[in-house]
Amino acid sequence: MSSENPPHSDPAPTTPGGANLPLLRGHNAAVLLGLLRAAGEGGVSRLELAERSGLTPQAVSKITARLREDGLATEAGRRASTGGKPRTVLRLVPGARHAIGLHLDRDESVAVLADLAGQPVAVRRAPLDLGAGAHEVLAAAADRVAEVRAAAPEAQVIGAGVACPGPLDHRTGVLHRVTGLPQWDGYPLREALAERLGLPVVLDKDTNAAAHGLAQHARGAGSFGYLHLGTGLGAGLVLDGAVHRGARTGAGEFGHQVVQLDGPPCGCGKRGCIEALCLAAVAAGDPAEAARVLGVGAANLVELLDVDRVLLGGRTVLADPDTYVRGVAASLDGQLRAHGAGGARAVPVVAAPGGPHAVALGAAHLVLASLFAAPHGPFTAAGPAR
Repeated sequence: MSSENPPHSDPAPTTPGGANLPLLRGHNAAVLLGLLRAAGEGGVSRLELAERSGLTPQAVSKITARLREDGLATEAGRRASTGGKPRTVLRLVPGARHAIGLHLDRDESVAVLADLAGQPVAVRRAPLDLGAGAHEVLAAAADRVAEVRAAAPEAQVIGAGVACPGPLDHRTGVLHRVTGLPQWDGYPLREALAERLGLPVVLDKDTNAAAHGLAQHARGAGSFGYLHLGTGLGAGLVLDGAVHRGARTGAGEFGHQVVQLDGPPCGCGKRGCIEALCLAAVAAGDPAEAARVLGVGAANLVELLDVDRVLLGGRTVLADPDTYVRGVAASLDGQLRAHGAGGARAVPVVAAPGGPHAVALGAAHLVLASLFAAPHGPFTAAGPAR
């Protein structure tokens, strides 16, 4: 039942200054931490933990005792029982550990300090020129991280999640030819940041980071596409509850599908990409047209992958969310009906939660994922005591 490594496929490299908690190396501890997080403030009894995890009550008692000793769990009162003495309820202590999420966009950086529940404790943002070169970008990243850490100096930080435009290889932490910024091709950003920050670092595309964070808020909610329109256009794909990156980690390059042959040139070198058309409409002050074009791409995505819903984010969407939600939904619905792909079920289109910090919070969740094993379905904390 036990394992020596946390239940995630992409461990952050160990670097000086990073937390190394032997307790959190165990798979069983990660399972129980995941259940405690899912239960929320209401907490969960040890018996419920045993039933939900498949562990014996004795194993649960031993592990939760260590979690309490390490400050990760605490008692949250007692719950009436159908027989015998009341059950002691345990809950996660969100402030016991923290993770940093860093969003490096083409023209700004955003850093958040998030607790174990994924809630932001501190947020800092500042202008950034991603094309200025590695030295300047690393210095700016270090400044943002120092600022959020200074806002909560007692916080025990376990690592930093970094999100930036792709394409990139999240397994090796190496950037590829970032659209419009080919000078980053082959740069080992994860390694460089880990050395600069003195923390374990996880690196992913901005859209994947946001999608991962959104999936944590909708456990067991199936599949969705997250469309991010800001300085560029990309997608994060969550299929059956997990981020889909593809065999070469290149999935989600949504903005560079050609929808108009011989259309306007795109920064990627092609013509008629949906990103170029959307950004041209935005530059012309026509968000309704940008939303219509984005809806065409959303319909292509839904027809290809049959996702349950579409979430919209990015600063351009946030500047006029109603227009984009209505426009994308209308375009999507019209195309699906015309092709007979919609059936009797409409595909919801909504603005993604998280606002302007969605990507940075998602990056923090990439770090937190190493501590928590996902529960097998939603946990109902308000259920009957057992």
